Amino acid sequence: MTRHQKRLSAPNAWPVERKTQTFTVKAGAGPHGENGVPLLILLRDVLGYVDSKKEARYALNEGAVLVNGDAVSDEQRPVGMFDILAFTEREENYRVFPDEGGRLALTPIDADAADSRLGKIVGKQEVSGGATQLTLHDGANLRLDEGGDEYSTKDSIVVDNETKEIVAHFAYEEGALVTAIDGTHSGEIGEIDEITVTAGSGDNTVIVETDEGSFETIEQYVVVIDENFVGDDADDGGDDE
Repeated sequence: MTRHQKRLSAPNAWPVERKTQTFTVKAGAGPHGENGVPLLILLRDVLGYVDSKKEARYALNEGAVLVNGDAVSDEQRPVGMFDILAFTEREENYRVFPDEGGRLALTPIDADAADSRLGKIVGKQEVSGGATQLTLHDGANLRLDEGGDEYSTKDSIVVDNETKEIVAHFAYEEGALVTAIDGTHSGEIGEIDEITVTAGSGDNTVIVETDEGSFETIEQYVVVIDENFVGDDADDGGDDE
């Protein structure tokens, strides 16, 4: 199996130049499905901290690069929306956040914000013993032995990176603060003004009020966030190989 990915066919969320060279690195197995960006792309092409795969492997073997609180040694490890990327020796922390056009960007955050990550609930089911299992947007599963009734799909939760416990819950409802993660309004933040439920197989839609006006998008394109996201300045860009 090839370890390379053609740039032109890379997912739209990947922050890579499409026409500079034919290939880039391929994402390994892991979270976020096909939209997960290989860690090497962020280290080399976005941040410019390494120049090659060899340098990336050396840096990762030092144990100073963390994703959601865990040291990562695989340069192909997929990184995606709302993941927390920390460089312990540099004392730098970033949140992966959708930018305009749906491309993922890195937003600098402080150390306190790096202790936990946001997750959108995309699945909920009862499992053995009467516990509740929540499935998040990146494929992670959380088992709740009690208190599962308060959570619903499309809600968002904040998970502590060390304990893996839920430390905050934000319901999907009118008045909730959201960001668009896809479509023409990707990266915009506002409050849900109205939720329209469409009969049949059509997509439900939402109207979001922003500081500049309002926009309408489909329900799947918005994620409930907390006020800590407001005012974050995404730091996008970099050189490609």
